[in-house]
Amino acid sequence: MAVFKVKFTKTKRHKLAQILWILNWISVATGVILFSLGLFLKIEIKKRSEVMAKGEINSVPNMLISVGVIACIINFLGGKICYDCSDTTKFSRWRLVMLPYIVCTFCFTFCILVGALTCYTMRNELEESLYLGLRDAIKFYKDTDIPGRCFLKKTIDLLQIGFQCCGNNGFRDWFEIQWISVRYLNMASKEVLDRLKSNVDGKFLVDGVPFSCCNPNSPRPCIQYHLTNNTAHYNYDFLMEELNIWMKGCRQALLDYYTDIMRSIGLTVLIIWLFEISVLTAVRYLQTAMKNVLLLGDPECESDGWLLENSFVETAKYNFSIIKNLGKANQISTVSEMNDPNMDVQTANYGPENVQSKSIPTAS
Repeated sequence: MAVFKVKFTKTKRHKLAQILWILNWISVATGVILFSLGLFLKIEIKKRSEVMAKGEINSVPNMLISVGVIACIINFLGGKICYDCSDTTKFSRWRLVMLPYIVCTFCFTFCILVGALTCYTMRNELEESLYLGLRDAIKFYKDTDIPGRCFLKKTIDLLQIGFQCCGNNGFRDWFEIQWISVRYLNMASKEVLDRLKSNVDGKFLVDGVPFSCCNPNSPRPCIQYHLTNNTAHYNYDFLMEELNIWMKGCRQALLDYYTDIMRSIGLTVLIIWLFEISVLTAVRYLQTAMKNVLLLGDPECESDGWLLENSFVETAKYNFSIIKNLGKANQISTVSEMNDPNMDVQTANYGPENVQSKSIPTAS
């Protein structure tokens, strides 16, 4: 028994074909949207690639870009097919193409769904990439005179100012690394030498942060050095007073920023997927209705359209039996090749050198 069977008159078939022609052109526009979203996300990731570790972080934008291009091609072809389906004589040339087209489009819409879900599941990969990238970038903050790293100071400062953040996990990350270059340290100063000697690795560590960590909204002038020393500042208590530097870590700030983008993109892609599924369902109805018109042989008659010719269970069994028979056919062909009597038969070599010469009879 057919699933979701609907009767179509000639007028209904004609109107459905026209509506689907318009919807396929709208689908071409959705393909452009998918491509644009993927390109936008790729550019946003590229902007901060210096503070991200290399990984599979670009897989989502690349997938959206590819799906967008394929959507434009498939829906452009679908528009042409649906336009010709308004005429029975023109439909006959697409009769054998429509079912493979529907199957390919279904697989394509599944890729759109995967892309939408991936937008919501890439948070962990993004967080790990940001953690490793920011850790290395902060470590090389002081290397302003080393090629390949000289840009990192500017990158981190602009990042901390723009996203109102400080450090990787927080401002204390700056306490654990030497972020002041040796060229700006007075090596004749006893305080500097004592601090270098006090560290096992010989690093100049201070309880201070770069200027870009300062919060301009604070009424007090920025305290960026001796943050944990209460006696170094007047009327100051490190534990009790709210510091006038950014408290949020840059990893969390960037993670929140990209998560909001990914959720918005994921929701948009999910809506596009629902739209594509609706169009594909209507195309299936049109294909089955036009196919039955050709079987009946009367272009003016009513015809049935359906999603599945048989029930879900029967369709699943039928497809499973096809796959099973294909496997058996494979095995049979292999066995027949092994038992082929014509295989590995030695043939006589009748080259010119192996042909025996005939004796010429002598006259008696």
